[in-house]
Amino acid sequence: MKKILFLAVLCFIATAKADAERIAVTTRANTLVIDAEKGQMPRYVYYGTALSAGEIAHLQQPREGRMDVYPAYGLNTPAAAALAMRHADGNLSTALVYSGEKSVETTSHGTITRLTLKDTVYPVTVNLYFETFTDENIITMWSEIVNGEKQTVTLTTFASAMLPIRRGNVWMTSFYGSWANEARVCEEPIPAGERQIVNKDGTRNAHTSHAEVMFSLDGKAQENNGQVIGAALCYSGNYRLKVCTDDTEYHYFFAGINEDNSEYHLKKGETFATPKLALSFSGDGLSGVSRNYHRWARRYMLANGDKERQILLNSWEGVYFDINQQGMDQMMRDIASMGGELFVMDDGWFGDKYPRNKDTSSLGDWVVDKRKLPEGIDGLLRDARKNGVKFGLWLEPEMTNTTSELYEQHPDWVLKAPKRDAVQGRGGTQLVLDLTNPKVQDFCFSIFDRLLTTYPEIAYIKWDANMPILNHGSQYLPAADQSHLYIEYHRGLEKLCQRIRAKFPHVTIQDCASGGGRVNYGLLPYFDEFWVSDNTDALQRIYMQWGTSYFFPAIAMASHISATPNHTVFRTTALKYRVDVAMSGRLGMEIQPKNMSEEEKELCRKAIAEYKNIRPVVQFGDIYRLVSPYDRQGLASLMYVSETKDKAVWYWWKTESMQNEHLPRVHMAGLDAKRMYRVKELNRIDQKPLDCEGKTYSGAYLMAHGLEVPYRNETEWHKRTDWASRVLFLEAE
Repeated sequence: MKKILFLAVLCFIATAKADAERIAVTTRANTLVIDAEKGQMPRYVYYGTALSAGEIAHLQQPREGRMDVYPAYGLNTPAAAALAMRHADGNLSTALVYSGEKSVETTSHGTITRLTLKDTVYPVTVNLYFETFTDENIITMWSEIVNGEKQTVTLTTFASAMLPIRRGNVWMTSFYGSWANEARVCEEPIPAGERQIVNKDGTRNAHTSHAEVMFSLDGKAQENNGQVIGAALCYSGNYRLKVCTDDTEYHYFFAGINEDNSEYHLKKGETFATPKLALSFSGDGLSGVSRNYHRWARRYMLANGDKERQILLNSWEGVYFDINQQGMDQMMRDIASMGGELFVMDDGWFGDKYPRNKDTSSLGDWVVDKRKLPEGIDGLLRDARKNGVKFGLWLEPEMTNTTSELYEQHPDWVLKAPKRDAVQGRGGTQLVLDLTNPKVQDFCFSIFDRLLTTYPEIAYIKWDANMPILNHGSQYLPAADQSHLYIEYHRGLEKLCQRIRAKFPHVTIQDCASGGGRVNYGLLPYFDEFWVSDNTDALQRIYMQWGTSYFFPAIAMASHISATPNHTVFRTTALKYRVDVAMSGRLGMEIQPKNMSEEEKELCRKAIAEYKNIRPVVQFGDIYRLVSPYDRQGLASLMYVSETKDKAVWYWWKTESMQNEHLPRVHMAGLDAKRMYRVKELNRIDQKPLDCEGKTYSGAYLMAHGLEVPYRNETEWHKRTDWASRVLFLEAE
């Protein structure tokens, strides 16, 4: 049995060539191997399951492929390149070789390895970085491009990294969608030619597609077995993911900033750093890779990732813009009575000269509308204390409206093309503020600083962004550098986030952008959670949350119980079904409680109490997706298992209802085969318990056989619907 390397180390092992080094970057279960010879481009040798030192030393060299770690454009022009530039003298060719310079830094979570490449003619340097997160089996890769020429060079292609993937029966899983239909799963074999996933939104990059993909190396991906590579670009702006397949034995995967209309003028002595690409490999299928990313997210990539998330009521679908003091007090009282812990006042609370009564005015004027809230934030916080809940509110700091005091005072602060009228977005009046401008960054920071300093009891901010960049132009950037707009906008956004988090590290901040428009690892280090979608319909949420879960953990996925008919798709679903779906993420409510019956409130009260009991398992446990809704078997099922495997929560949702239907029995996963688990159904509405209620089963039995559950919830006749769902809590004895 081979010896696995349990420490993230950098191994330098002599290869057949005396002047070459074999470099292995290793986590607990993954190894990436590179051959580096001074004067040559370093080459990939291996990426996959962890290897012993002996196996690393005797690896075969890949054949019939281009293994260059960071291919540059100009001396093999038919091949795709990670880097292309126009030198100061106009030369379009670059030839990078390993300089022999390297460094290894030990960190608290692994190592950071740097390899230095230099052009053979021009004083251009590229530093390649490989960072390990040992226990999470994540390797991040990025590059830094340094201009040593006497004049400016122009970067026209600047990928973060390239990874060759051996051809065979390789499938790619990617994610697509739109507003209210985010993170749909697409599975396809990789075709010949090029397959690109591109974002051009400017402010938000996760609506039409995601900057994350998985590659199944042995056919159509399976959830809990098979070899899978995951790749997540940690960037908040426009990106390009590209898979090039030519006549060689390899697919070539490139990931980085989308260079369309974004050539970058790198000045003398300046360094350009690309975003990180986070890779992970698992032999345990899609869910195995997901578990790696989830652990990494909770420990390193999510603000306060070790803290339980609270159960909240958001006012939006309950009252929309109809904000008033008495109404907010009533909603706080109602969520407190059901066991909730937090109330969030959404859009409609601000504006003086221009009150925010609809989406056409007031953004940027972040003062309380005293006509709606005569006692202001002080009165709201008083009512929150009285009702025993915490308080939060909604902001859209990067935006303004033409109908606003801010725009009247600072028309030069909005993004717009020179010599042209600004293109307006949501409501026909919305504009994007120019975050390339430090004064605008200061203004946006002042919004948070004033509110959170004046009212330190504010516990939660919902940060929204409801408009893309529709017109290319900055009134701050010089004319010669207008192509820097998209890049500088997100540099400004990151600086803003860093300032806010440095001063207010413990305030819960939700990442929202017309729903799930900013679900990415570029921004998540500054946010505690994200709004998966503006669509709260339980059935469609199963599909969207399923796709989102490939890379992002349940603790970050805000999932709310809402009213029916649903406000987006107008579907009517059973309240239990809505509750059971919402309990698979960060549970919350998006509803007007005073319109609920006492019976409905009681079901939610019991569900909230039960969620508090399972919250540690859901928010910190390991995910095992079992039956995908995309496989169209009539149901979807997944489960979370605690790290110690003593507790688990199992979800089962029907996705359609037919007479004489035949559904698969779901086999569980992730349990301890030798332990016995007692079964308890949560949120039960049936007239009698399940026949497995209170009984114990071995983990081996549950994983090999599973449990039979009725296809319908057996309630009183007049309460029966075509919606059925189950949540089972398993606890080891």
